Amino acid sequence: MGLAADRLDNLELIRQSARDFAEAHIRPNIMDWDEAQTFPMDMFHRMGEHGFLGVLVPEIYGGAGLGYQEYITIIDEIAKVCGSIGLSVAAHNSLCTNHILSFGSEEIKQKYLPLLASGQWIGAWGLTEPNTGSDAMRMQCVATQDGDYWILNGTKSWITHGKSGHVAVVIARTGELLDSRGMTAFVIERGVPGFSAGKKENKLGMRASETAEMIFDNCKVHKSQILGEVGDGFIQAMKILDGGRISIASLSLGIAKGAYEASVKYAKERQQFGQPIAGFQAISFKLADMATKIEAAELLTRQAGMLKDANEKCTKQAAMAKYYASEIAVAVSTDAVQIFGGYGYTKDFPVEKFYRDSKLCTIGEGTSEIQKLVIAREALKG
Repeated sequence: MGLAADRLDNLELIRQSARDFAEAHIRPNIMDWDEAQTFPMDMFHRMGEHGFLGVLVPEIYGGAGLGYQEYITIIDEIAKVCGSIGLSVAAHNSLCTNHILSFGSEEIKQKYLPLLASGQWIGAWGLTEPNTGSDAMRMQCVATQDGDYWILNGTKSWITHGKSGHVAVVIARTGELLDSRGMTAFVIERGVPGFSAGKKENKLGMRASETAEMIFDNCKVHKSQILGEVGDGFIQAMKILDGGRISIASLSLGIAKGAYEASVKYAKERQQFGQPIAGFQAISFKLADMATKIEAAELLTRQAGMLKDANEKCTKQAAMAKYYASEIAVAVSTDAVQIFGGYGYTKDFPVEKFYRDSKLCTIGEGTSEIQKLVIAREALKG
């Protein structure tokens, strides 16, 4: 009982810390960053100093040494203010950094984790390609062995921090097409010859979170930069995506909460027909539905995080949390725009941005349709 109470107190302190940081350093700039599609690197360095970029990394590697409940809380609070920044924090922590933490040699972990956890370096993670999104086993980015080196050729697309990231975990094909043991994960630093950035995407939402191509043209990588064993890349990636789905569920949760809280405040202030619009059943019932969906999404997300903290399999629960939370983020932000009416369609009020940002959550790290496939496959095993 004492341990549970202590953790709740600690969660509340972490929530307040993330909230204070978001209000002070993120909220004043969100529309400028969004309009200009600026990735605020200096602000991310500052976030690293506060421990937000090495949440799950043990203290021996310079991280905060926290668990998934704390991680969910941090992403949630940041995304309540800005989905773009929440997305970048999630991708840095759960994909690149967590892949190195989970599968890197001791040498690799000591080399990269302190830089990533402190925010001195920003990480990227490359699985998706122009023609292979969910169908990752058909990837065309190939690595061929040349003595102690591997030569990479191909393109990765839709990569968060694909241009600005200092280091990337890249999964490339080292075996036969469609062979789940035919892919390998490499750690590649920016500046290595043959590794360059391609097109930066011009997106509907999440515009301050950089999304770009990574291009490999005879890029020479030493075998010491391999994570785990040759051929383990795809299996590693699927495990990393379990945690990544909890990240996107947390991101979705924060976006939904931000849209909901803005709607409650507006509904209490906006007067029509001589009373606040919150007094009308049409509006109050919308708010009731929004609140219920958010509560359910949080319970699913927390459950997946609890399993992850206990090192138990969470594939089904993470997929359920990601699927449901991302869909309700879209639903809640849509209702928020409706509650705001004409004002909701303008950039002077926050809900149009929540509306634009929310849609990515149903697409990134596995579409809603892929989540249903994962859930169904897990359910039918029993």
